[in-house]
Amino acid sequence: MSPMKPVVIVTPFHESQIQAAIYCSKESGIQIRVRSGGHDYEGLSYVSEIPFAIVDVRNLRSISIDTKNKTAWVETGATLGQLYYTIASKSITLAFTAGVCPTVGVGGHMSGGGYGMMSRRHSIAADHIIDAKLIDADGQILDRKSMGEDLFWAIRGGGGTSFGIVVAFKIELIVIPQTVTVFNVTRTLEQNATQIVHRWQYVADKIDENLLMRLFLRSITSSRNGKRTIGAFFTSLYLGRVDDLLPIMQDKFPELGLVKEDCTEMPWIESVLFFAGFPRNTSLDVLTSTVPLVRPYFKGKSDYVTEPIPEHGLKGIWKFLDEEIVNNAELEFSPYGGRINDYSESEIAFPHRTGNIFMINYVVHWDTPGKKESERHVNWIRKLYNYMAPYVSKSPRTAYINYRDLDIGMNNEGNTSFKQASVWGFKYLKNNFRRLVRVKTEVDPSNFFRNEQSIPPLS
Repeated sequence: MSPMKPVVIVTPFHESQIQAAIYCSKESGIQIRVRSGGHDYEGLSYVSEIPFAIVDVRNLRSISIDTKNKTAWVETGATLGQLYYTIASKSITLAFTAGVCPTVGVGGHMSGGGYGMMSRRHSIAADHIIDAKLIDADGQILDRKSMGEDLFWAIRGGGGTSFGIVVAFKIELIVIPQTVTVFNVTRTLEQNATQIVHRWQYVADKIDENLLMRLFLRSITSSRNGKRTIGAFFTSLYLGRVDDLLPIMQDKFPELGLVKEDCTEMPWIESVLFFAGFPRNTSLDVLTSTVPLVRPYFKGKSDYVTEPIPEHGLKGIWKFLDEEIVNNAELEFSPYGGRINDYSESEIAFPHRTGNIFMINYVVHWDTPGKKESERHVNWIRKLYNYMAPYVSKSPRTAYINYRDLDIGMNNEGNTSFKQASVWGFKYLKNNFRRLVRVKTEVDPSNFFRNEQSIPPLS
């Protein structure tokens, strides 16, 4: 809803056109914003309070798969859906571990980390980046060797647009079984949802790493009595057959009461459609679309949880959800553990590893524009976020950079100081923030690439 519009939108087909845009930006003094898919929760790739231009890399979407070496080069304007579709067209046993929204651009998603439904078995997208092509503030085109290991470290989890314009990533593909199993089971308060969700917290990060059970919490209308209640939706992927999944669930999480009829076996690529919300038997061609799913106005926040939330804490969440109109808000619990913990906090810039049970994504959305309507919903989610403080990580209270939140520190001038940036920097990036500042100071001391929450140089 920002009144400031871009002076120009550049949609390059060639790297030389990006170099030209960088030159023109320096000559004109108009700041550049870089957009690959519009995933940024605060829209910093296409919204600003100062004059700016957008370099939108949507036309740079080439994908080259090497099935023999299990690698791929993917340009950052490609979407996750296009990447998944292209991999599946070459192999039924190769895949990539990244997010569930098929229209998200590769560039922003991977450079911020890239959590997805296979992360407990194969960790996050950024852990599988093995090379990159980046254009720096001088217009130089760099690969891993020429950019150096510090900069290559930074763009894997620290966000790419603070350091340059990443035009391509080389990634390691993962090996998957030909058949996977999915399920989406709902439990309401009347079906002991409070107790089941409480128990889920003790199981989700420790269960078989081939299983990822995501949990969505929202207010719904009960099909039994027509009254409002809380629905807990256990949306899950198991990398294997249903007959192997059921004994695991019966042993580790019998409280859910999962039965074979709840489960569906399918190839991995069809599970991508399932988690994106497409009906069964939808053509895989839908994954090649670059048209984003229609979204109303919304506000998002995030947290990491290191100790299970007690039942009385969950009941407080239910009260907040009951305040919002049905389906206007939800909390998404994404379990960690498994292979995510195989990496140290400093191995790449993404720091959220051992010690996290799950991540929370808070979202509220509304259809009606206007300041009063927006304030009502934003105030609601801020109150919920404040309520959650005793139950989430502390010192710092951490957050996921791919769920960007300007409430935790911003500068309308897009020229962030170290002191101000440290407010959000340590929340998103923990102690890796200090090293990211050093890298920024080395590769972009003039702070050419910047936005309201970019990594600042020391000077």
